Amino acid sequence: MNGLGFSVLDVVAEPYTVVPQLTARLRITDGSGDPVHAVVLHCQVRIEPQRRHYDEAEREGLRGLFGEQDRWSDTLRPFKWMQCDTTVQGFTGTTDVDLALPCTYDFDVVGSRYLHALADGTVPLSLLFSGTVFSKGRSGFGVRQVPWDCEARYAMPVSVWRRMIASHYPNSGWIRLGQDSLDALAGFRARRGLISWDETLSTLLAGTDEVVA
Repeated sequence: MNGLGFSVLDVVAEPYTVVPQLTARLRITDGSGDPVHAVVLHCQVRIEPQRRHYDEAEREGLRGLFGEQDRWSDTLRPFKWMQCDTTVQGFTGTTDVDLALPCTYDFDVVGSRYLHALADGTVPLSLLFSGTVFSKGRSGFGVRQVPWDCEARYAMPVSVWRRMIASHYPNSGWIRLGQDSLDALAGFRARRGLISWDETLSTLLAGTDEVVA
């Protein structure tokens, strides 16, 4: 095989990082036969939601993203989850490298909303690679680009993402609100003498038709 090839060996949750992070273990194969001095690697990670089945509860949770199920043939399309970069040290032939995938639990991010709605199974990922290869060729120093069609697919267990989130936000999460909404919510909490934000939101929801767990 000539040129570069990429595969994903595993994706694991990192339990001791400051912010939520997954790590993808990549295998890179170079078929040119020349020693590679280094690779400056860029990766776009996409989620391909059309590549898995959803149960009734998951379909309900995804309605805010993709609409009613009868529209999913049009709305269930791949979307970008994140972009990340790494530098690969020199190798000849094949090497394995860790790629950090920093994550967020911010519900303004489409990827977080999608993953939160999944109960089980796998997340269909597509990793698209680009970057620059610096090589030690037979005739001297060389530079070439990572081909545009380099990509790898991986079915990441939903449990991996949930384990990562649970280690950083045990039985909790967070949402971002505008200042006016925060002020109004704080005022409501103070007037009612409520102790926590959970109690505040539960009291608000109890006044609607929504079911409070």
